[in-house]
Amino acid sequence: MSRDASTTQAFADGDYRFRLAWGELEELQEACDAGPYVVLDRLVTGRWRVGDIANVIRLGLIGGGLEPIKALKLVRSYVQSRPPLESLVLAQLVLGAAVAGAPEEEIGKKSEAPDQSEPPNSPTASSGSEPSTATEPSSASARSKSDA
Repeated sequence: MSRDASTTQAFADGDYRFRLAWGELEELQEACDAGPYVVLDRLVTGRWRVGDIANVIRLGLIGGGLEPIKALKLVRSYVQSRPPLESLVLAQLVLGAAVAGAPEEEIGKKSEAPDQSEPPNSPTASSGSEPSTATEPSSASARSKSDA
């Protein structure tokens, strides 16, 4: 499965797919006079400009497949006519997914990834070989080692 950095979020009158591909990131860069990571930093640290929020959402909608005119109308109605803080988290999610990948995207097939709940060297971790017959240390001795 390839990662396309898209995210589906509740917005306006429904759930919309947002995606900022390379072209949208370049357009965002021009519109905000800053690189995507600088814009994300401004959004996260509270140094944002209102254009940062509106442009991320509008371009994310377009990159997600919405017609530009409809995206502009939605942003005018649900972003620019409302207090900026109502849309701040959405802008953070959309741009964050663009630069770092969406958290809900799987990398590869789930069955190929090791179980993250087990340490890699634990007897129950899948290693492709036969299970170990060694006994595990008692919880008391494991606790004393970790407390040391």
